[in-house]
Amino acid sequence: MGSPIPPGASARRLSPVPENVVVARRFVRSVLGGLARDVVDTAELLTGELVTNAVVHARTGIEVEAWAVGSQAHVRVTDHRPDYGLVPHVRHLYACTGRGLALVEELATSHGVHSGDDRKTVWFEVWPEAPAPPASAWETLAPPGRTVTVTLNDVPYALYWAAQQQWEGMLRELLLARAGASWAGVSPQDHAAAQDTSSMICASMWAAVEQETPDSSTLSLRVAFAADAAPRVAALRRFLDAADTAAQQGSLLALPPLPHIRAFRHWLLDQITGQLLGGQPTSWTQVTGAPGANPRDLAPWDASVVEAALVPTVAADDTNRIVAVNEAASSMLGWPAHDLVGRPLTVLMPEHLRRRHVTAFTSLLLTGESRILGRPIPVPALHRDGRVVPIRLTIQTQEAIDGRTVFVAQLTTTTAPPAPPDAPGDVRSATRPVPGPVHLPSTTRKTKTLSTQAAAPEWLSLFADTGIALTSTLDPQERLRRVCHVLTRNLADWCMADLVDEQGRLERVCVVHRDPRVSVSGNHLGTLPPATELSENSLLRVLRGAGPLLVTDLTPSDGPLSPLDARQRDLVRRLGANSAVVAPLRAESAVFGALTIVRTEAGHPFAKEDVPLIAELVRALALGVDNARLHQHARSNAEHLQRALLPELPHADRLELTARYVPSSTTAEVGGDWYDAFTLPGGDIVLVIGDVSGHDLQAAVAMSTLRNMLRGIAVDRQEPPEEVLRRLDLASQTLNPQYTATCVYGLVKSDARTTYLHYSSAGHLPPLLTTQEGDTRYLEAGRGLLIGMDPRLPRTSAWELLPPHATLLFFTDGLIERRGESLDEAMNTLRRSTAGLARAPLDVFCDELILRFGRDTTDDIALLALRPGPPG
Repeated sequence: MGSPIPPGASARRLSPVPENVVVARRFVRSVLGGLARDVVDTAELLTGELVTNAVVHARTGIEVEAWAVGSQAHVRVTDHRPDYGLVPHVRHLYACTGRGLALVEELATSHGVHSGDDRKTVWFEVWPEAPAPPASAWETLAPPGRTVTVTLNDVPYALYWAAQQQWEGMLRELLLARAGASWAGVSPQDHAAAQDTSSMICASMWAAVEQETPDSSTLSLRVAFAADAAPRVAALRRFLDAADTAAQQGSLLALPPLPHIRAFRHWLLDQITGQLLGGQPTSWTQVTGAPGANPRDLAPWDASVVEAALVPTVAADDTNRIVAVNEAASSMLGWPAHDLVGRPLTVLMPEHLRRRHVTAFTSLLLTGESRILGRPIPVPALHRDGRVVPIRLTIQTQEAIDGRTVFVAQLTTTTAPPAPPDAPGDVRSATRPVPGPVHLPSTTRKTKTLSTQAAAPEWLSLFADTGIALTSTLDPQERLRRVCHVLTRNLADWCMADLVDEQGRLERVCVVHRDPRVSVSGNHLGTLPPATELSENSLLRVLRGAGPLLVTDLTPSDGPLSPLDARQRDLVRRLGANSAVVAPLRAESAVFGALTIVRTEAGHPFAKEDVPLIAELVRALALGVDNARLHQHARSNAEHLQRALLPELPHADRLELTARYVPSSTTAEVGGDWYDAFTLPGGDIVLVIGDVSGHDLQAAVAMSTLRNMLRGIAVDRQEPPEEVLRRLDLASQTLNPQYTATCVYGLVKSDARTTYLHYSSAGHLPPLLTTQEGDTRYLEAGRGLLIGMDPRLPRTSAWELLPPHATLLFFTDGLIERRGESLDEAMNTLRRSTAGLARAPLDVFCDELILRFGRDTTDDIALLALRPGPPG
């Protein structure tokens, strides 16, 4: 316990009252006054911290001893509560309590604690120089007497420390304010009992957490508590609830806890009390409706996750200052991201909402009650140039690893403000950037940070092989299958992957066994049955945000099971299992699935040491699968939009119509190409083919706008084609001036004997007419400028007789334009192809053109073909 006490060392006995903290500091300074000033200052500071702890926690007589050995300072602080162990704390920047022992760790050359039969002594030494001092560590004590082990599953690491700091800070204020004698009818004895119980809980939790190496955002702990502690823990819960009420009423300076911290504290104290009385554990992830049990809240807040998000996201701390903002949010609101960090959140709000926001935010902090957390609220945001941006705002709270509560706001809008004319294009990557892992604070000095570079060669090879499997396909389910095959070759005997669909149903994508001869019944794949909310199924716990979980007890239960539990039991019985790791597939803090890796051999089970590397591997896997899901989702949305924009072709006597649309193979599945066909009130049929500049969703929206304008103009007056295009050009210049487009507008006039085409072109490729005999020619007349160039210039039109059984083909440039081939060559090739298909059925005619010209196209293709029948 440090250097031996020399004869004649000075000592001072003190009573446990706050005033004696100052007395102890002065005593140490007087004894050590001959040493270097920085040594004396440090010894005085640390003595004050240790005596404060003794006054607050031990509440017995205190003895302070101090002496100098050469240039070194030696101090001991003794109390008479040897059963009352120290409660070290993680060093959080924003913590309001627990700094005493942390300061001793940080500033003392060496330190320690020794407990005897009737006393406990905390000691430290301060040297002007530190040549390899003795190893230092705090001694932790097990609860005296008989203990009961309490299981606490899925404890959010950051949330636990935040809740502990909040209630310890409240207890500290009550003591130092001397409010214990009168506040809410609570006696000083009640406060002392609450303080003792709080310290007992914190010490037991510290001892349990100290044995863990945090490798995920949640921990599953087995904590030893005194077997008779249940009444004291229940009394602490009531005491803290009463303190919350006083804080909400303004009777205390301390702020009440936010809803998620209060909910977690209730769960923790109820679990300790219930299990000490013989109850069964309930995981934090099983708490229905808890404001903090969703996956986003379980993960500690980290700025890199905000910056990697595709959804516009802004994070602010509990001083209402912006601490992180991503590119999507800064682009939406017109701010460089670095300019927003540090500004008050009100800078993003219209003036008339700022006072209202400050009032609501202050009310949340003062009362701990929220009206909007977790609920999407439609509000206007303020663009930097003064425009109002309608958004839907959703705010969640998260705990940061430095002890802060962070408010994370997601902003969604369907009417983002148009970019200024000189704004650069959107150059963001189509895939999500990879956020770095959240490094949780170490609980002991021996804890090491995981590094994949330090992993064994076989692990590095495994990382490389899974990376190859992820990049070999764009289908998310196929990516998971291929990764599972890699894992069963190198790491596990079998594994399975599950994904959550858009309706929240769980789908088992694959079950892969190392031995290809082992078959898995089809009823283990596909949509899985639901489970009860209180199921202890490790898969469900992971889907609710826990994990990765090391599972070593896979003995199937013989009791009543939910359908999901029964399915899991059947699979384990068939394939065997000795140990498993269940890891969440997580992106942007949302869990969208789980990967289960299983070993069957009793002699080679998974161990704790495997979990960090598996967690890192699955983290990279999740991002790869999520990028594939994003690609698939964008493709699906584009296909739905495409189908919605394609018209239903009209029916007319003696006229056959067929159309085809093929999106580009290299861009989003929709673009600016379009066709249209409809019947005017007078009976004429309108044929349109067009192409808006661009190959993305914005071009598709502009195309839709242009198509609808053209329909309205065409039906309104039923004018000649050249006049319809002139009016369309004027409307486009007025309403959509940033886009240009090509277009052919044709009127098909038909009677019992003849069919004519009256048409005008706005810079589009000419229609191609192919007779039944195979003669071909382009209809070059009626040409004019593109839409969007100059609506004042005159336009022309032309007439063309369409022979019976001839094929009139409208098409976009994606059909014929190829790199390295001139336009004339391409148009001649198309003529030869249509000549060879002149007598083919019209749908075959179009399909063959798509097959011949549509392979590996880098542009959209739209075709509209008309064929007149024989005279009636």
